[in-house]
Amino acid sequence: MLNETSVVRAEDGNVYPYPVWQKLMSTGKYGLKTRGTKTEDGAAEYLIYELSEAQKLAYFEKMPKPKPSVSFKEGDDFKGFKATDINGNKFDLRQSTGKIIVLNFWFINCPPCRQEIPQLNELVAMYKDNPNVVFLAIATDEKYDLQKFMKTTPYDYHVVDNGRYFASKYSVTLYPTHAVIDKNGKIKFSTVGLASNTIHWIKKSIDESLATN
Repeated sequence: MLNETSVVRAEDGNVYPYPVWQKLMSTGKYGLKTRGTKTEDGAAEYLIYELSEAQKLAYFEKMPKPKPSVSFKEGDDFKGFKATDINGNKFDLRQSTGKIIVLNFWFINCPPCRQEIPQLNELVAMYKDNPNVVFLAIATDEKYDLQKFMKTTPYDYHVVDNGRYFASKYSVTLYPTHAVIDKNGKIKFSTVGLASNTIHWIKKSIDESLATN
């Protein structure tokens, strides 16, 4: 069984420290397999390699669906809200507007929240030319702290500061919490925590919502 003492090598033969290969594996973009070599102590060595798009899709689909959020039950009507992000952009989500809303409830000192930001930024980039997909991150932190944090960790969602009111409104107590609301104002998908296939399911839900009339 793989653990902190396992020897995991890159394709060039370099050994990855445990925190490094664990972080890579958590993205769902990499696989592990036996390398066919052994350490001086006789322990098996492993190879970490990047999965193809087909391999990633098969891997994600085979995994259990991420744990749903009790705050956003799939199929329910989304009871929207008005909010302003830290850059002054205003959003009114109280009525269905034909747009797909992608929500993330998070806070700075939440390790899995920080860990998934690079993947969430990649997701935003995929839909940057589609005005019908809106990404909103509801942070419980104050505006000053968010601006300081984002100087070193850019986050491409529209970030709403001081979102404790919204978290309380929807009884969000687990972080991160994600929800995708379709064009008809129905909750398409939700999840709590961070799984390897979380981003896959967010993207899948966006694409399925875009495909519907």
